[in-house]
Amino acid sequence: MQAYSAFIRRKRLVFFVVVAITLITALFAISAGSLNISIPDVISALFGGGEQMHRTAVLGIRLPRVLAAILVGAVLAASGAVMQCVLHNPLASASTLGVSQGAAFGAAVGLVVFGGGVVNSDSAATAISINNPYIVTICAFICGSLSTVVIIALSRFRKDLGPTGLILGGVALSSLFAGGLTLLQYFADETKISAIVFWTFGNLGSAGWAEITILTVVLVASMLYYLLNRWNYNAMESGADTAKSLGVNSRNVMLVSLGICSLSAAVAVSFVGIISFVGLIAPHIMRRFVGNDYRYLLPSSAVAGALLLILADTFGRLIIAPVILPIGAITSFLGAPMFLFLLLKGFKTNA
Repeated sequence: MQAYSAFIRRKRLVFFVVVAITLITALFAISAGSLNISIPDVISALFGGGEQMHRTAVLGIRLPRVLAAILVGAVLAASGAVMQCVLHNPLASASTLGVSQGAAFGAAVGLVVFGGGVVNSDSAATAISINNPYIVTICAFICGSLSTVVIIALSRFRKDLGPTGLILGGVALSSLFAGGLTLLQYFADETKISAIVFWTFGNLGSAGWAEITILTVVLVASMLYYLLNRWNYNAMESGADTAKSLGVNSRNVMLVSLGICSLSAAVAVSFVGIISFVGLIAPHIMRRFVGNDYRYLLPSSAVAGALLLILADTFGRLIIAPVILPIGAITSFLGAPMFLFLLLKGFKTNA
């Protein structure tokens, strides 16, 4: 009993350590930039004190960007952890079911077909900016969600379609969306092609307070569902027979979970563009510290995803300042070697 209590305390300690590191990193991210602000001044500005210039930089620009990184990273990482469980595939993420590719295609439709529009900027750092982001966001969300609807419809039509079949369906939809995106780019003019590429790069700075509010609701609602089903995920992690013997309707849990994962991920990428690898890497990192117990893996993965995205965004902002590198490229560049390392070491856990 004492050994088990120590085991649980270690998992909780890991979670709180990751939370503390994330908060410290977030404060550093807010303080760092072309205008360096000390962390005490950042804290003062957060509570409405300090210089007006500091309050404007912190509350108007940097805080929304960091909050967007936290929320998007948490949504993608938690969704990835659940997808990997219900699909019994360690490589599952929002990209597996075509959500990211669908969102990219939807954004292109919004720009090219529905007049999302672009404007040229005089700044070299932002040579292209989207003139009507709401049309683009709505189209990206609809097409990102469409992939989920098709996958669930397939599973209803084919009762014998297992997790492997769903993943293959996601791969097929990804290819379909990629082909559609290529055709749109082929017929679009140069400015719209540039806007499509700009959107797919990913941009946390495009999320304002309205988007942050929506992301907060999505994160809280999805995490509530995941945590309410934490014991079902633990049972499913042990295998279909074990889950069935414990009274878990694996198929229903899988379909509902996939729907919520995909919809929440679609909201996230529709606001900030394509963010790669966070939903894939963060759960595997935390599995090495807290194991496959979803009581601790889910919240730990969410916090780790937030931390990874803050680090990537801060790196992109500071490495060749004042130029801001695209967050999607940074997460891919940093995530791919990390994933290859995990692949070579094997997907082992300390469960």
